[in-house]
Amino acid sequence: MRSLQRKHDHNFCFCSYVPPQVLENLARAGIKEAVLSINQSKISREKRDLKDIKTDNFMMEFTSLESVGKASRYVYDSKNSWMQRVDKPVRKEGGKAISDKTVNLVYDFVGDVREYFKKIHGRKSIDDANMDLILNVHYGEKYQNAFWDGDEMTFGDGDGEIFVDFAKSLDVIAHELTHGVVQWEANLEYKGQPGALNEHFADVFGTVITQWVEKQTAKNADWLIGDEIMGPKLSGEALRSMIEPGTAYDNDLMGKDPQPSHMKDYYSGPDDNYGVHINSGIPNKVFYLVANEMEIGTKDASMIWYDALKNLWPTANFNDAVKVIVRSAQTLTEKKIVPKGSTQKVRAAFKEVGLPTT
Repeated sequence: MRSLQRKHDHNFCFCSYVPPQVLENLARAGIKEAVLSINQSKISREKRDLKDIKTDNFMMEFTSLESVGKASRYVYDSKNSWMQRVDKPVRKEGGKAISDKTVNLVYDFVGDVREYFKKIHGRKSIDDANMDLILNVHYGEKYQNAFWDGDEMTFGDGDGEIFVDFAKSLDVIAHELTHGVVQWEANLEYKGQPGALNEHFADVFGTVITQWVEKQTAKNADWLIGDEIMGPKLSGEALRSMIEPGTAYDNDLMGKDPQPSHMKDYYSGPDDNYGVHINSGIPNKVFYLVANEMEIGTKDASMIWYDALKNLWPTANFNDAVKVIVRSAQTLTEKKIVPKGSTQKVRAAFKEVGLPTT
């Protein structure tokens, strides 16, 4: 449950799905749409920083434990402009499907994400207070990204060659909405290790929800992030691999996947907001190991990670997360929510990537 003490220090995450280093490599390769997307993301981020978040309704959402909406879906068509919430919603909660397939898909996928958090974790929308869900599709001209900006989601159409429509991927939608869940629970700063944990939890629940909807198991899931939005020129690639970080892509357009899978290869430079997308590969590997190779299973592993998320704080680093996740495994084992031996398996997985548990 959100805490009243967060009302003065809430971190509004402008969280983009495609990492900046990928777009930068595409730009260097002469993809003009990537250049436009980089520039527009910068403008959107600046708008987010300047956006007045002190209206009565918005502040009530961060300070009140009362319901602030009905968890209703509102889909807006940006009409290829660089604006959100253009005109009236083209589809809203309970409304019939329309001729625009993108609108219908994002409406359905957001419903899946909302239903997962409600059924599995008893969560009422992403803020646990029935926050309405605002979705903007057809944003910009061939915009090569999707983002959560602190209170709504926005999707580009891609160019059809490098990336396809971002709103047509359940994984994209689940990932970005989870950034909202992280915002209201742990409020993790979007920089360095807290930022990498932010991206990690978004990746975890992106794949968890996809597996849940598609009735997959840890054994038959592909554990790839972003493979669904790859266009013809990048067919077969992905943005991240949770099985083996660093192997998701390697081509002339995107460059080579820089994610480490072990702390010995930890990225300590300033790019990517000090490695938020890059270093998320290390805890991502841990979750995969726990769910699959340690044979706990995706559902039980996700119960541990969700419990841990509720007990993290804005500046938590990897070592903090290790302690909290292990503690959650212990607590849920005692409550018989996850199987015996889960705590030891979680410790073993962290040790495998070079993160101590003592």
